[in-house]
Amino acid sequence: MRKVLHSKIHQAVVTEARPDYSGSLTIDVNLLRKCGMRASDAITIANCTTGSRFETYVFEGEPGTGIIGINGAAAHLASVGDQVIIMHYAHLNEEEYESHRPKILVMNSDNTIKESFHYEPSLSNQPI
Repeated sequence: MRKVLHSKIHQAVVTEARPDYSGSLTIDVNLLRKCGMRASDAITIANCTTGSRFETYVFEGEPGTGIIGINGAAAHLASVGDQVIIMHYAHLNEEEYESHRPKILVMNSDNTIKESFHYEPSLSNQPI
């Protein structure tokens, strides 16, 4: 089994940071559906503004709101307006890995989708 990128939301903007709320990352459910992430999936967040990285899990947010809400202790690692990359991983066997193409959403500053595509892994990863 390989742990590989399943999907990514690139350059999303944090819309709320709530340290008093139970931990997780709240994401507009429409964005989750577009990239294939689901509630309770484990995710890694890279804060492009501060350089911090942390791991948490997904909560579904109100559809159409563009919410990217960082909750609980992780809210101390990001502020409203920070740009983040949200990465979801999957464990794939060799056969699944060969056909897998991660889904990428590149976001506008208002958390609408600027671009959506499937990432093509490097040819250097292919057997010789």
